[in-house]
Amino acid sequence: MTAGTTGAEEVPEAHGGWRGWREAAQEALYGPAGFYRAGPEGPAGHFRTSVHASPLFAAAVARLLCRVDEALGRPAPLAFVDMAAGRGELVTGVLAALPAAVSARTRAYAVEVAGPPEGLDHRIEWLAEAPRGVTGLLFANEWLDNVPVEVAEVDAAGVARRVLVRGDGTERLGEPVAGADAAWLARWWPLPGEEGLRAEIGLPRDTAWASAVASLDAGLAVAADYAHTVGSRPPFGTLTGFRAGRETRPVPDGSCDITAHVALDACASAHAARCAPDRTPPDALVRPQREALRALGLTGARPPLALASTDPAAYVRALTRASQAAELLAPGGLGDFGWLLQPVGAVDAAALLVDVADDEEQ
Repeated sequence: MTAGTTGAEEVPEAHGGWRGWREAAQEALYGPAGFYRAGPEGPAGHFRTSVHASPLFAAAVARLLCRVDEALGRPAPLAFVDMAAGRGELVTGVLAALPAAVSARTRAYAVEVAGPPEGLDHRIEWLAEAPRGVTGLLFANEWLDNVPVEVAEVDAAGVARRVLVRGDGTERLGEPVAGADAAWLARWWPLPGEEGLRAEIGLPRDTAWASAVASLDAGLAVAADYAHTVGSRPPFGTLTGFRAGRETRPVPDGSCDITAHVALDACASAHAARCAPDRTPPDALVRPQREALRALGLTGARPPLALASTDPAAYVRALTRASQAAELLAPGGLGDFGWLLQPVGAVDAAALLVDVADDEEQ
């Protein structure tokens, strides 16, 4: 038995039976009384994403939508799909930042399990699932980290076992990982036979992402999230919780967010595997958020001090903008998020990210 786990006899029955983390988190997040269905404040009441940090993020996404629009030959309609839309902050910001000519052709969709907020822009269509057969940009900001997954842990004999959990967050080890889950671990997150090592089995995220990308007839799908790749998987996993702005122990009772970082490289491969054998999908890119945002025009550079003398109000505005941009670009913070850019049809993802500076923002 590993540290932090316990036997069933030590947990009151009131906390419910043992389940895998995927089932437990699914109910805790998306069930009738789940975290993402309760509370009018939405996710912003519990954690801060890039969308909430600054309107500059939505403006950069709007700039990316314009580049996708040009690459597609300015289609009508042009779709913008906001996956895991929360209270519609990103899609609202993107519409506000678009040039009038592009906005007039844009159909905006917000995809979210909770109902729409009051006062939602009438141009935004609120859906429970991604619309199918659209052309444009699908953007998933911190969606995949909330797609529930199973957790595996290596036991004393060196065997990777499924971690079971009760409603109070108490864990124990269950059956050995087998089948498709074991195949996923072997390819994407190999676990050495050292007791206590853990991994999150990202297969449901691969499936969810491939389905989202398949909703596009042409365009670009972007996932922006906490991420890692096969060469840098964390040895003890990343499963955690957030409540009221603070990181907390993950407890699957609906009281907190339950999240784990995303294997974006596996997600990228899942779309390619779904394509027809005679069809080679365009190349996907995985880039740090700071690189992607800088390519879309963000800079954390401070305004010239001389501006403070000639136009103090403009200086304060520019200084605020620089501060917000610096937060979005910051190494060790939001700038370290991963962006997976998955093109569909005749779109070159690399060409959409241009003018990336070589030096790091200070």
